[in-house]
Amino acid sequence: MNPENIIRPMTEADLEQVLVIEHLCHRTPWSEAMFLNELANPLSRVDLLWRGNDLAGFLCAWRVCEELSILNVATAPNMRRSGVAHALLEQALYRNQQTGLECALLEVRLSNLAAIALYRSFGFCEVGRRQRYYSDGEDALVMQLVLTGHRF
Repeated sequence: MNPENIIRPMTEADLEQVLVIEHLCHRTPWSEAMFLNELANPLSRVDLLWRGNDLAGFLCAWRVCEELSILNVATAPNMRRSGVAHALLEQALYRNQQTGLECALLEVRLSNLAAIALYRSFGFCEVGRRQRYYSDGEDALVMQLVLTGHRF
């Protein structure tokens, strides 16, 4: 991990900055209430990556038994292609693998080629598609990482 990166869990005090990135990055952004629900959900964790005083990105995931569901990943537009999403994903997988994680799942827009390439670089494989998954009608690619033998 880049020594200038600080990854920590989100708190309610971070909400305003998280919402700015969410609205810049997603066609159908999560609402304030959705993030507050994630903060209250004991299965959920939202990790933030900071570079100095700047929020560079976040990753929201649910841990249910031995499975991690990655729900939302976003990188501030001015920080893209600088390892933000990679660092967040690596940290989430490593932390959860230490406590018995067996696999990770996610959905990603078929048009999001950069994200698909990132997930493949970690060993995620396509396991299905969800037709018209997104509100604009775009399909989602379902990807899975089986962690047997992986080290982060």
